[in-house]
Amino acid sequence: MLWPVAKALLGHYRRHPFQILLVWLGLTLGISLFVGVLAVNYHAKQSYANGEKLFSNPLPYRIQPKLASNKIPQGFYVQLRRSGFHQCAPFDSYRVVTHDGMQLNIVGFDPVAMMSFQEGPSQKSKDFLELMRPPYPLLISAQLSKYLDVSDHDFIVLKSGEKLGPIKVDTQGRISGSRLVADMSLLRKLNRSAGFDMIACSAMSPDKLEQLRHYLPDGISLHRNTRVELGSLTKAFHMNLTAMGMLSFLVGLFIFYQAMSLSFIQRQPLVGALRLTGVSGWQLTKALLLEIIAWILIGWFSGTILGLALANRLMPSVSASLSDLYNADVGLSIEWNWEWIQYSLLMSIFGCLLSCFWPLVRLVRSQPIRLASRLSLIRFAGREFGLQAFVACICTVAAVALYQSPTTQEEGFTLIALMLVSVGLVMPYCLWKLFTSFSFTMPWVKVRWFFADIAASMSYRGVAAMAFMLALATNIGVETMVNSFRATTDQWLVQRLSADLYITPTTSSATRMGQWLEAQSEVKTVWWRWEKSLQTDTGTIQVVSSGDTEGERKALTVKLAVPQFWYLLHNTKGVMISESMSLKENLRPGDLVNLPEPLGGSWPVLGVYYDYGNPYNQVIISQHKWTGLFQGSGDVALGVVLNDKLDPSALIQRMEKRYSLSPERIYNNNAMHTKAMIAFDQTFKVADTLGKITLFIAVFGLFVSTVAGEVSRQKQIALLRCLGISGKELVILGALQLLAIGLFTAFIALPLGIVLAQLMVEVVLKNAFGWTMQLSLLPQQYISTFAWSLLTLFIAGAWPVWHMVKTTPMKLLRDSL
Repeated sequence: MLWPVAKALLGHYRRHPFQILLVWLGLTLGISLFVGVLAVNYHAKQSYANGEKLFSNPLPYRIQPKLASNKIPQGFYVQLRRSGFHQCAPFDSYRVVTHDGMQLNIVGFDPVAMMSFQEGPSQKSKDFLELMRPPYPLLISAQLSKYLDVSDHDFIVLKSGEKLGPIKVDTQGRISGSRLVADMSLLRKLNRSAGFDMIACSAMSPDKLEQLRHYLPDGISLHRNTRVELGSLTKAFHMNLTAMGMLSFLVGLFIFYQAMSLSFIQRQPLVGALRLTGVSGWQLTKALLLEIIAWILIGWFSGTILGLALANRLMPSVSASLSDLYNADVGLSIEWNWEWIQYSLLMSIFGCLLSCFWPLVRLVRSQPIRLASRLSLIRFAGREFGLQAFVACICTVAAVALYQSPTTQEEGFTLIALMLVSVGLVMPYCLWKLFTSFSFTMPWVKVRWFFADIAASMSYRGVAAMAFMLALATNIGVETMVNSFRATTDQWLVQRLSADLYITPTTSSATRMGQWLEAQSEVKTVWWRWEKSLQTDTGTIQVVSSGDTEGERKALTVKLAVPQFWYLLHNTKGVMISESMSLKENLRPGDLVNLPEPLGGSWPVLGVYYDYGNPYNQVIISQHKWTGLFQGSGDVALGVVLNDKLDPSALIQRMEKRYSLSPERIYNNNAMHTKAMIAFDQTFKVADTLGKITLFIAVFGLFVSTVAGEVSRQKQIALLRCLGISGKELVILGALQLLAIGLFTAFIALPLGIVLAQLMVEVVLKNAFGWTMQLSLLPQQYISTFAWSLLTLFIAGAWPVWHMVKTTPMKLLRDSL
């Protein structure tokens, strides 16, 4: 008996084939975005574990500069080897861009030093020595060679037209991820610089390790490289990706819920007839559960395939972002993995059962005589919208309670989720009430009918409109936050990089170099900046000096300060503190702060300044105070301001020749600014892509649900045609209906998106990174997003009506009956 009932119910899709697309679309696209983000996160974390090993060798210790922009001098490595530390090998890296715009990292190393670490027969690593011979081949992983579609003896063409190679594919599994490995000579040929990014060391005894720590000079630190450390750094990045993936899954789930609800409603007469012929509620439930299980398997399989394709599409951007932000080496291609596929199956089952539970219960528990009498799309709309509004009130109360004291990043995301869900649930109720009120108050009959018809259509458009609103609000929020972050970063860099050149000399040569620079005709002034790291009970604190020139004052990006803070800083006892320190220590201008020796206690806080990207507490004292307290010790940097923004090339060449200064100790303002902004744009490309895909899914879901609903109203449209309303008028009315829904939805989404961005800054970023920023509204970008979204909705509303009015009124009426 079960199969005939299931066969009769499935016959609904033969009469309404377009609903197959709607049901499949919502579930498949929701799962695909969730799977895509899940695969990206899983693959990245696996790459971290593989990335701990260089050439399949555990080199757990890293000697690196404290400032990421600095390099380790080559002379220090030579002295290190002479002192008996043969467990260490140098590494340097250089970023290249291929002719198709892809960014790749070349890692330079010393093959002779690395061969001493290799285990097993030397034949396995003899090809390392081939890297030392011209034309300096490149060794790449098998995964990267497959992704780039290159093989042995091929060449990689760069954007500049230069060719790198020949390529040598590593078939022994010694390297992984997106690395291109070469001899250090090739890097020196590509990039005229000296020094190293890092010196990696193998395991050593505790005594040897302590001896190495004492051997390191100021500005260079030794730390153990672990997956836990890298995982903590990238936690926020992956959490943001997960949040975007969950939101996309939620939008797809809303569309699936709308499709299944409409499908169950349209089968009311069929279900009523089956019940009246003796089919029990349990038999009906089992038949519908079989259909739901089939949709779960179809959506899960197709969603997983599309999600894997999406993940491989996004992976190059994610890899470049993680490389720029955290120097993480992440592979460029993702393969099938059963672990995250199991998670996607569980989410598919949970999402489908959650979406279908209420429509199924509503259909099965309804009286058969009422179901068999006539089809009603709006029978349950008011009651369901009222129930949704009640749940929204509960979510709002929970969000307000959580907002009083959010302390963690997870609580911040929970607050945002509660806000989105509460507004999303109450929106169909508000629109339904608004359109219903217009249907009674408008003076024109056609306008009253127009809004009454929209109110009735909310029964099958309501949930899809809610998904559209959430996607639009999220898109606005992401646009606002990313562009605000970009504007803030750009402004902050312009202020902080006020000098034309920044030089990091050795402490012994700083005085002579500063005097020489001041004597040059191109130089207007030289700024001195000393820095020293001190250890406290709560961690590391950086102490920085500042001169009293007007240029240095403008280079300090102040958030809050007492009146005349600059005068007080240079003429009294006082400090400026970074924003992250202010938030961590709960300090404000006017408070007193105790600092470690030799600074001592009771320093008045004169102001708080922005210091993005610095994980350490930082304070600024005057140059005069620094000289008295530290007496010229610490790391020094010189800021050179040129006359009339002259070309610094000639000055740089004379300085390099006179002081044998390596190029990595000289930083050009424009080059630093450009590099930082390129890294920024690369980092947020993934979030922008996911946001646009989510909005596209929501718009398309609203379009398909409208098409499916209009087919059910074929009889009504036929009667209107018979009453004398032209097909052109009906097409325009259908388009205007969906446009009205989109317009009112946009009015809700705009403030919601701005509030979402504000919560991301004030709650998530503040707790995750310890800093905030000012929001920058983007009216032109909002208008652009609204314009193409509403235009799409206008076309979506007109298309199904136009498709029906192509036939004659009587034929349309006869077909509907």
